[in-house]
Amino acid sequence: MEPAHIVLDFRPEDVHSVNERLRRAGTLVPVEVEGVRVWAAARYATLEAVLTHPDLSRDIRHWSREGRRALDPGGSIAQIVGDTSLVNAEGAEHRRLRGPLARAFSPGRVRRLRPRIEALTAELVDRLALLPPGPVDLRREFAFPLPCDVIADLLGVPPGRRPELYEHGRVTSTTRDDRRRLAGARAGRRAVLAEIVAERRRGPGDDLISELVALEGDGLGPGEVLDTIEVLFVAGHVTTVNLITNAVRALLDSPSQLRLLRSGDLPWEAAVEESLRLHSPIGVFPMRYAVRDLRIDGVRVRKGEAVLACYAAAGRDPGRYGERAARFEPSGQATPHLSFGLGHHYCLGAPLARLQTEVALDALFEAFPDLAPAEPLDRLGGLNTVIAVSARTLPVLLGRRAR
Repeated sequence: MEPAHIVLDFRPEDVHSVNERLRRAGTLVPVEVEGVRVWAAARYATLEAVLTHPDLSRDIRHWSREGRRALDPGGSIAQIVGDTSLVNAEGAEHRRLRGPLARAFSPGRVRRLRPRIEALTAELVDRLALLPPGPVDLRREFAFPLPCDVIADLLGVPPGRRPELYEHGRVTSTTRDDRRRLAGARAGRRAVLAEIVAERRRGPGDDLISELVALEGDGLGPGEVLDTIEVLFVAGHVTTVNLITNAVRALLDSPSQLRLLRSGDLPWEAAVEESLRLHSPIGVFPMRYAVRDLRIDGVRVRKGEAVLACYAAAGRDPGRYGERAARFEPSGQATPHLSFGLGHHYCLGAPLARLQTEVALDALFEAFPDLAPAEPLDRLGGLNTVIAVSARTLPVLLGRRAR
């Protein structure tokens, strides 16, 4: 007999089978995740409605006390729903916090970053070529350092502080069950960023941290500056690390599609968009709360109940994508997806993540045309988290370097 609530554990080996079960179960599905009972929006049309519904708020104050009491304080969900930055702000508060960042991540400013991204990518390719023969973890050696360096450059993180900060980021993005280690990494990350903020107060530079510090007392409070910088660092690299990893893995698993891209018959942007759809770097993202009783796709959601956005499930919805829903088929015609969200909480860093992944794929497969998996791709271990979907490692054989 089917339980009232489907328990979401999202073991890495069966994440897509769980998502298929959710889609088949209905529009909004009652689930339990990390001890909390919520509604899950796993179909494309339902998720689209949830992301744009005027009576669903990210503000945790709208969540029922019963829901909050069940929350595991050390879990992945708690770290996000308890965030006090623009991630969960709404209305005028959200516009106040997002405004300075919208300018920093404008399409024009992102385009001007391309030469720097290309230079960083070239450095990483050179470094890969110098590694001894044998399997290389492409996630660790390529997909991880590129987004870290890009967001660190943009923020203005001094080179000497980056190794420590990156290690904290690696721990928080790949660790689930070791609560003490996770808490230590989060505290360490915040401490490093707080020290850099203090340095910028004493001597501003030409970077985003200095721009945000300059707004203290004139739009942002001291705590809000640090919260914003921490969110930017985390969101600015974690999703892109997963996206690059997922895209390379998908291409290695689809040699015919890779040939079309390498020949120029398809642009690399097509591979990026198809990777976002089919292999969304974010599996689920919490949470939206009903500010009043409402109905979504025929399901009644009571005031105070929470809704979970299931991005990875929506990206494979046959109701939206038909027979190709579970196939990797890049196209010259853009395929819509929801992997960066929708509405006023749409991901600020989407243009930057797309650009980095496009540059990374082009440079990597141009330099190493014989790149091949070192292990069966269907046996790679996942991140073991309910939030992100990606391989924990991506072992490859680089082969000869073309240039």
